[in-house]
Parts: sequence; structure tokens; C-alpha cells
Amino acid sequence: MKTIRVFPRKTNATPDDDLVRIGVKPDLFDSADEVHISVTFTWDIPAAEKLAQEWKYVAPVKMGGPAFNEQGGEFVPGRYLKSGYVITSRGCPNRCWFCAVPRREGNIVRELSVTDGYNLLDDNILACSESHIDKVFTMLKASSRKAHQPVILSGGLEAKRITPDIVDKLSVLKPKYMFFAYDTPDDYEPLVAAGKLLKEAGFTENHMRCYVLCGYPKDSPEKAIKRFMQTSDAGFMPMSMVYRDFEKKVSVSSEWKKISRVWSRPAITKAELKKERKIA
Repeated sequence: MKTIRVFPRKTNATPDDDLVRIGVKPDLFDSADEVHISVTFTWDIPAAEKLAQEWKYVAPVKMGGPAFNEQGGEFVPGRYLKSGYVITSRGCPNRCWFCAVPRREGNIVRELSVTDGYNLLDDNILACSESHIDKVFTMLKASSRKAHQPVILSGGLEAKRITPDIVDKLSVLKPKYMFFAYDTPDDYEPLVAAGKLLKEAGFTENHMRCYVLCGYPKDSPEKAIKRFMQTSDAGFMPMSMVYRDFEKKVSVSSEWKKISRVWSRPAITKAELKKERKIA
């Protein structure tokens, strides 16, 4: 069955094969048995609905994706994510108030079949069983060598689950980038402890990146910058993650857009860190 996949916007993870269309109307030569419109972000839903109306004349349209809080099934490589990106589990046992994963997947972790890839997007891989983690890390190492691409742990590692054993496994895996999160105050001490273990193993801020949630109710740029500095002191490269509410009732202000621009690019972030330390 020929399926055209349509995406409202292009990201680094968007597939790039011949049956992918990004934010465009069909042309005279487009034909398919089905059209799937994949929506990752809630703010892209209006654009996706418009695309659905435009593509319904080509073939029956199905619209879905994380933006609709649909529980994910088995991962199919290359279908809605670029080849090399892989998901081996879904869900997270945590109940973070700002996170859409519990709404979509529930508060459990479902381990999936392990398919090849080198960029891991699991919600919380370290919440999986030890046997699954070992199987995934072995796969990542082999896939990385085969594709001549570095291992990247984009889905995120939970700092409080970092142990000396996990650090040993990461040392063997040698990821180019590992992503962590500093979302709430109770994340900080585990982040410091994880940073200490990882630095002792030879990892640096070039490998260790940390999303810092900011822009939520009662937050301020001054408070956010303090958390960026704490993140850096713990050994991680801070990266801003500006809060968006589920219903998009609160728009992102120009002030927080500026924070996002400045504190999400490593080269600029390093300059800002130096400036803030001089001020301090």
C-alpha cells in the first residue's frame, strides 16, 4: 500500500524519503492509497487540519501523532522518524505536572521490540529493565558502527537513575551527546551526583547536555539564569526548554523567546555563562 506521510513542519527527525511531504498541498502527480498526517506539537494542529482538507482529494486521510495524546504502538523505523532515529520503549513512571507523556502513555514503561538505530528517543530508557537497557545499548553500538554515525541519547537520561554501573555502560557506548533534564528543584541534587560520576568517567559538558525547564507560571528570567548556572556548575551544558501549556492558553512571551534563543545554542550559551560568571 502506497502511503504519503505529510508533516506540518520539518525537524531534524523528519523522514526524508520520496513519500514525505512537508507543509505543502498535493501536486498533480501525487497519488496514494492513504495519506497520513503526523503531528508532533499541539500548536501545529491548525496547520495539520488545513493540510488534511487539502490532501483528502488524493486519498483517505488519517491524522495522528503525539500532539493528539495518542498512545504509541510498536515503533516502525523510518515511518514517522528519519532513518537512524529509534524508539525501544514508551512511557515513564514519573508524574511530572508539565509533561505530556503520562497523558499519552500512562505511568508505566512499555518495552518494545528493539530495532536498529543510533539516535535513541525513548521517554525514559533508564526506567526499563536491566536486560532491555543492555540489549538497547548493544544495538546502539552496532548500529552506530554500521551507519558510521555517533550514538546520541536524545530521549533523555534521568539523573537519579545514573549509577556507577550505568556510567560503566555509557563509557562502553561512548555517546556523542547525552541529554538530561533539570525541571523541578528536586532534580538538582541528583543532577550534581550524576555529573560527578560522569565527569570521573571522562565525560565533559560537550557530551552532557541538560534541558532546563523555564517560563512556567511564577518563573522569571533571573531565576532561570540561576538554574542555567547551576546546571553548568554540575558539569552539563544548559539548554533552555520554555514551557508550553497543554491547551496553549498561555503564549510564549518575547522575553522567554529571547531566553530560548540565547540559551539553546551551545556556542552562545558558553559566552553567556562567561558573562554571568564575570557579573557574579
